[in-house]
This record gives sequence, structure tokens and C-alpha cells, in this order.
Amino acid sequence: MVNLVIMRHGEAEPQYLSDSERQLTAAGQAEVSQMAEWLLHHYSAFDRIFSSPYRRTAQTAALLVSHGLTNQAAELNTDLVPEGNAQLVVDFLDVLYAENPEAKIVLVSHMPLVSFLVEALTRSGQTPIFDTAGMACICYHQHKGGIKEYACPSLIERVKSVS
Repeated sequence: MVNLVIMRHGEAEPQYLSDSERQLTAAGQAEVSQMAEWLLHHYSAFDRIFSSPYRRTAQTAALLVSHGLTNQAAELNTDLVPEGNAQLVVDFLDVLYAENPEAKIVLVSHMPLVSFLVEALTRSGQTPIFDTAGMACICYHQHKGGIKEYACPSLIERVKSVS
């Protein structure tokens, strides 16, 4: 059972302001909406969504909420910034899962942290590159996880075109 999703924010505007203030583009909003619908269809609702405090990740998380992925507001976590420490996030998750082993959680963050999180959570030795709005769906229990699947807008479009 997938109980953890690590997601990269949708496409953001170019960096002409401070990095933390960059917003999602219209294409980025569409990517996130597409992935929210896919996630809801494949895995149903989640209990909690956490995002980096950066504007584009907060917007991504808000879109997930607006699509019904959870009935709670997204929560900010300052450890989910691009240069964040993956082990601190793993420790945070371990506390949450100790309190509620059945929790279903989405983390919205940035490259390179999303890649480092996948490696830290799965101990796979792999740090995958995430497309914008890409997500790793993970089965995570007792300090160890495994990736069930990776999805992103371009992969979903390829599947639709083959169907």
C-alpha cells in the first residue's frame, strides 16, 4: 500500500526574483492538477500534505488540496527547502508514522531534496531525477520503504496516447 508520496512542485516561472518567491506558471498549475487527479484516482485521499514554505511548493500543495486529495489545509515544513537535509525529513516522518502507522502523507518539495529523500527512504542507492510535478509513490514502514511507482505528466500523456 502506498502511504507516502514525494512530489516535486509544478513548473515555476524563471528565476528573476528570489528563488523562494517564484510562482507556478499556468503550465505548472495544469501539471499539478493533472497529477492530483491521477493520484486521487490511483490512491484515493491522503491524511496530510506538507510543503516547503517556498511559494511554488505552497501553490502546488494548495492545488492538491483543492482537488480533494485531503480535507485539511496543507502544512508548511521548513525542512523541505531545496537544500534541506533528507535525514531530518526522514526523522520527521518516522515520528508521524510512530504516532499513526496508517497515515497517508504527501510531501511537496524541490530538486535536489526530492531525489535525496527517495534515496534516504528506500536506501536504494538511487537518487532519481524528478520532472516538474513528478512524484514517487512509496510504501514506507518502520524506517524502510520501497518505490511502488514513479509518475509525471509526460509519462501519463504517453500512456493516454497508447490507450
